[in-house]
Amino acid sequence: MGPRILILGSGPDATQAANWDRGIFDHIVVINNAWRVRPDWSHLIHPEDFSADKRPATVSPLQKIITADDYVAVQNTYGGFVYAGGTMAFTAGYWALGALRPSVMAFFGCDMMYAAQGNTHFYGKGTSDPLREDISLRSLEAKSARLALHANAQGCNVVNLSDAPSRQVFPRAKLADIRHLQTTPPPPSDVAMADVLSAEKSIGYFVASGRYWESSAQFDVDEIDRLDAMWRAAYLPS
Repeated sequence: MGPRILILGSGPDATQAANWDRGIFDHIVVINNAWRVRPDWSHLIHPEDFSADKRPATVSPLQKIITADDYVAVQNTYGGFVYAGGTMAFTAGYWALGALRPSVMAFFGCDMMYAAQGNTHFYGKGTSDPLREDISLRSLEAKSARLALHANAQGCNVVNLSDAPSRQVFPRAKLADIRHLQTTPPPPSDVAMADVLSAEKSIGYFVASGRYWESSAQFDVDEIDRLDAMWRAAYLPS
């Protein structure tokens, strides 16, 4: 059985995780500023533009910093950034799937909902990165469905520990359930997943460097929307 992993983002509710029992999780993967929520994280993952002054001053020998040098190659094994979604919640998920091979992957503070008034993140007001105009982020629901299907295909159960409104479509779970959560999720429909993976391959929107925005002229919005609809239907059949 693989490890149980918490992926912690910087949503307004992230600080609720500050005092959670560390023994529930084998790894805690924190995204960007979420390392500030609790000191016992195992992996900090951040993009290239995460400024040095926002990073921890010291890192213990048991902690690892995950950068583009680490996660681009892993995410490419799952089809690349255009298909996976170019924001760190998804990048962290795919990196964890490939590098840590979890049996349970629980998200918290990653709902990608941003209040019009008041704080958008636990530390105050921040950038609503997943909502930017980007070819890879046209449907956050579809991108989360894709991540969940890839996880389920390798025997990982993906859940959302938040009880707040969310753009993620993962099933909800309580912290108390994590130790007893079914660690072998129902496999995705082989036919549905094979169809959408075949469609991705035929379109060919793969950028090995991960810098897909430098090739944006080659991407067709209608094709991306078609793929998104296929992923939603595969994960959430009507």
